[in-house]
Amino acid sequence: MNWKVLGAGFLVVAPLVVVLASGFGRDPKALPNVMEGREAPSFSLTDLDGQPVRLAELRGKPVVLNFWASWCTPCAYEHPELLAAAQRWAPQGVAFYGVVYGDTEEAARGFLKRRGSAYPNLLDLDQRVAIDYGVAGVPETYVIDRQGRIARKFVGPVSAKALSDVLGSL
Repeated sequence: MNWKVLGAGFLVVAPLVVVLASGFGRDPKALPNVMEGREAPSFSLTDLDGQPVRLAELRGKPVVLNFWASWCTPCAYEHPELLAAAQRWAPQGVAFYGVVYGDTEEAARGFLKRRGSAYPNLLDLDQRVAIDYGVAGVPETYVIDRQGRIARKFVGPVSAKALSDVLGSL
């Protein structure tokens, strides 16, 4: 056996194993988000009923903005959680909006018809708003405070409890 080759291999592999193993104790979704604490990017979109929605007109109330798509399996998983959160928090003045991402209006309407809807869904067909918010994929959910700042960004499916924890602190 060539001990020099074995020793050199160990010197290369051992630090790599230590670096990789150090990441196993961390939640990748818990990474800090540069958007949190900043003013939410302004937008003007049309909902599925043709009504315009402007973020500036929602100032003074918390807003939950969920980017989703009909083809997104995690979006389907989180949809009942969002409906439950909207049912709980909308009567207390929280505005909920879905933002259709990378999808067609027809597919979005079909998804909502099958699964139910409790709040307006906005069309961002050219994905300009998604780009402004830094959306990398769906689902992503933003909680915007009364002052128009992003209080929290959730990457991946969000639960009604996680939303309640944030909304309760606002």
